[in-house]
Amino acid sequence: MTAGLDWLQCPAVESVPGKVSGALVLLGTRMPVSAIFENIEAGASINDIMEWFEGLDRKQVHAVIAFAARSLDRTLAFAP
Repeated sequence: MTAGLDWLQCPAVESVPGKVSGALVLLGTRMPVSAIFENIEAGASINDIMEWFEGLDRKQVHAVIAFAARSLDRTLAFAP
């Protein structure tokens, strides 16, 4: 997953002690944010992810991806 991002600034994620060992998950689920990026990296589409992981909200998945993209754009803009 993208290191250095303040994921708690993304309204679509949460980290709850005792819930998936405190990992960042999609809000109200047990789906780790890292699983989204691992699956995309392995070639999965968002449609694949939605099919494989029942109960996900497509808007949350898009929000997580958009947050990472915006954060990376900001990081790259300030890189020397």
